[in-house]
Amino acid sequence: MAEEVLRMQGITKIYPNGFMANKDVTFGIGANEIHALVGENGAGKTTLMKILFGMEDCQQGSIFINGKEERIANPLDAIAKGVGMVHQHFMLLPSLSVAENVTLGVEPMKNGLFDYEAAVKNTQEIADKYNFKVDATAKVSTLSVGQMQKVEILKALIKGAKILILDEPTAVLTPQETEELFEQLFNLRDSGVSVIFISHKLEEVMRICSKVTVLRHGECMGTYDTKDLDETKISRLMVGRDVVLKIEKEDPKPKEAILEIRNLKRFNSFGKAVIDGVTFTVHSGEVVGIAGVEGNGQSELSEVLAGLSDFASGDVILNGKSIKGLSVRQIRDKGMAYIAEDRMVEGVAGDMSIEMNIMADRFSKKNYKKNGMFVDARKIRKETQQLIKDFEISCDGPEQPVRMLSGGNIQKVVVAREFTSGANFILANQPTRGIDVGTAEMIRKTIVRKSREEGTCTVLISADLNEVLECSDRLLVMRKGKVVAAFPKANEVSEDTLGEYMLGIREMTPEQMEGLL
Repeated sequence: MAEEVLRMQGITKIYPNGFMANKDVTFGIGANEIHALVGENGAGKTTLMKILFGMEDCQQGSIFINGKEERIANPLDAIAKGVGMVHQHFMLLPSLSVAENVTLGVEPMKNGLFDYEAAVKNTQEIADKYNFKVDATAKVSTLSVGQMQKVEILKALIKGAKILILDEPTAVLTPQETEELFEQLFNLRDSGVSVIFISHKLEEVMRICSKVTVLRHGECMGTYDTKDLDETKISRLMVGRDVVLKIEKEDPKPKEAILEIRNLKRFNSFGKAVIDGVTFTVHSGEVVGIAGVEGNGQSELSEVLAGLSDFASGDVILNGKSIKGLSVRQIRDKGMAYIAEDRMVEGVAGDMSIEMNIMADRFSKKNYKKNGMFVDARKIRKETQQLIKDFEISCDGPEQPVRMLSGGNIQKVVVAREFTSGANFILANQPTRGIDVGTAEMIRKTIVRKSREEGTCTVLISADLNEVLECSDRLLVMRKGKVVAAFPKANEVSEDTLGEYMLGIREMTPEQMEGLL
């Protein structure tokens, strides 16, 4: 324990419903170390870190910080003991400056009032110390996603964090922003900060971490030196079987146009164009990927295509008919399946059962009714049980509330419904965000298989560049509401090239994109 700055020994956590999230888990991290914590969704990573950060308690186990046993009562207590946590979803106040966000909770005071100048000075000093290129006076609302990530880290560092938990820190970053973050993590490591790196991106784990701890079904599968592993071995430890990290697919054979987007425009409440003249067509049998830094119109485009919001001008033609003015139900009836960006907000009803969620789009259909009037409960139960089996949903049964499942299993409920809906247009927005490699593999392979075997057309919107490059046939890049690049063959584009278009370093002319949309 002398060489470790942190040791969690024999941690067991059982929730009131009897679910054992952690079973006798031991985890340690040394000084000046970047240590990966990996595992499938529901493996217990988040619970273990919540225990460390004082957000959860545990029934058994001990926590040692610098060799001394500690009881961490709450997050403020964790911070006081040198533990900081940067959550996957940013917790920043956009209307305040960087300095005001960073010093929140440790505000410098002068004559009983907040000392803004001291806050700027303190923030800039710590930013410069760790080579974080951030303007302490800038409004957070004006920052890029990569800069916001830095502000979140600075919030932990200014409070004296020596053990820093990073939960999926690169999920929404471009390759260039990821490179910059890695350089800063190396600086932190070399200056005495130990980093716990939680990620599903195994290539990043291999690159920046010296050790890897793997959790599976709440148990620790061991801690390994990264030099003794590769991505395939880590995947096998996480899932318990071999995982295909590269998708083998035949060349597409596009047929008739299923989706046509014509000079589409949408404005936000401030009158700014968030979709600015977008035009492209997707054919039967192909997957068209859309890449871009978050906040550049992809989410708004997804909302329009799904019928969740209207558009100002232009048109969207689905299977030969305009969707303008149609409800979500009417658009679905015309052939759309939708994997929503936020599964808990738009993908499922958390308090309802797995059966109700999987069958939500089918209760009104004639072939699920008896005598054309009453719901055929027996048929619905039988089909639900078959889909639970087919999509390997880990649950207690069809009646279990969806909110009781892990993130990966909730996503399996969504894709089980959408992939079996009979639609010929699949709109998949961040379909594998925050889920494990095993579930992600299943979803990606199904997207490709359905395009090849069933002739579906798919629009794949993803912040995971590896995902859009692996799954897509054609690839578009969006920036500031416009399509700024189009590539006829996704497998011939590098992540670095994509990043340059996403950041605005490069942009294609309309002439260069002619015939590619």
